[in-house]
Amino acid sequence: MNTNKQTVNRSAHVLAQKLYEEGINQQAVLDAIASIPRHDFVDSILTHKAYENTALPIGLGQTISQPYIVAKMTQILIEQGVTDRVLEIGTGSGYQSAVLAKVFSEVYSVERIKSLQWQAKRRLQSLDLYNVAMKHGDGWLGWKSKAPFNGIIVTAAASEVPTELLYQLSDNGILVAPIGAGEQNLVMFKRQGDNFIQQALEVVRFVPLVPGDLA
Repeated sequence: MNTNKQTVNRSAHVLAQKLYEEGINQQAVLDAIASIPRHDFVDSILTHKAYENTALPIGLGQTISQPYIVAKMTQILIEQGVTDRVLEIGTGSGYQSAVLAKVFSEVYSVERIKSLQWQAKRRLQSLDLYNVAMKHGDGWLGWKSKAPFNGIIVTAAASEVPTELLYQLSDNGILVAPIGAGEQNLVMFKRQGDNFIQQALEVVRFVPLVPGDLA
């Protein structure tokens, strides 16, 4: 793939248009997708697939999520009134982080694999995105010292929602996560005091959210 600036801009805009046709209608999300060079977040051997609406491997058993899902999870937060203080669980390639950084004023991201965190940090810096704070840690535990968060996005699937994350939400805060050990559903949780209202949104497929030892 020719990755000169004009070609990249055109490819990213075409991707944003495809997502609009699939129901992504928040302009801030579409603008973020159209402005981010997704090919920078994948291995060079996969750059020809970078602007396809599909998940791609990034090594170490992880993937860069399908652009539609990245956009959908971001859009849900906007629709629910979230404007700042968003926590991302699973930095991965940093692509979702970049989209969040374009949309929300404060982003925090936790990644358990140190090498992925380093690569993601370099990519965000190359795009002049400096409103993302990163932590190497266990995503199941969130980032308690920075809580509460108005929005939380989990980019890996757990069999049940990590309780620790729910209680790091602000009141009326929104958590969006893929839930399920076999079939997975994208689920939205809204905090109301000590109660959590949940709503299943659509069937999805993510890599598992791995707790415990860090890599």
